[in-house]
Amino acid sequence: MQNFEYCTPRTLGETFDLLGENDCQCRVLAGGTDLIVQLRQGALSVDRVIDIKHLPECKQLICDPIEGLTLGATVPCHRIYEDKAIVDTYPGLIDSIAIIGGIQIQGRATVGGNLCNSSPSADSIPILIAYGATCEIVGAAENRRIPVENFCTGPGKNILEKGEILVAIHLPPVPKSSGAHYLRFIPRFEMDIAVVGAGAYVELDDEGRMFNKVRIGLAAVAPTPLYAREAGDLLKGREVSDESIDAAASSAQSIARPISDMRAPAEYRKHLVKVLTRRALWGAINRARGEFVPNAVQNNDQ
Repeated sequence: MQNFEYCTPRTLGETFDLLGENDCQCRVLAGGTDLIVQLRQGALSVDRVIDIKHLPECKQLICDPIEGLTLGATVPCHRIYEDKAIVDTYPGLIDSIAIIGGIQIQGRATVGGNLCNSSPSADSIPILIAYGATCEIVGAAENRRIPVENFCTGPGKNILEKGEILVAIHLPPVPKSSGAHYLRFIPRFEMDIAVVGAGAYVELDDEGRMFNKVRIGLAAVAPTPLYAREAGDLLKGREVSDESIDAAASSAQSIARPISDMRAPAEYRKHLVKVLTRRALWGAINRARGEFVPNAVQNNDQ
């Protein structure tokens, strides 16, 4: 591993001073489970690593029924799935973070870091898209909030500009008649990269028979995670049925632009999009109806 300066700022002002120095290649560390591996492998060349885990703004974890969920960029995965209020309110998020690496990785890995790594196959991003999450981005000059689906711009690339950091991710409050589910296809049970991932969020009417709102996110089928907007809109106002869900799954499949690689050929990935979207939707529907749909943490406890 190359030599670099390691800094641990305690304030945002100090962070921006470190980021703003001219001719200094900086990378921000949230959890480090991706960054340290990339540095060790020589995939990145940096002069300075800035560890933001000590910034109070990045350590927030607040689940409020009115305001929703505030998820600081440096909150490790294990803290999220150990919070019963979050598990009960945002089960789709738990589906995704409970399968990021193994237990040891989850002690360090963060959703913020997963998002900023901006991998097309990232497990947390599709369900964040499905929930309608927004990114809180802070810089020395201005602050801004953007939808998660607009954050990634390419493999390993995102909209963060020089001098900016992701401080937190905000998930909106969810009504009682809502549910979300994320699942992926992998060759092995855990600690593998998604061949395809699909996340769905639904809001049903009081009888649980009609769709009021649907959002769908996809992973590993394009240069960035995808928001299948038309597929979700197709279900709005329609009755919950196999036919309507198949139509939405086909619509999601139509926007997939997968590649062939060592993990799967493109045509197989395309097929999986429809299968997993259908299953994610039914999982979200069942949760919205109050039915039990186990996640990875609950499966490990049994």
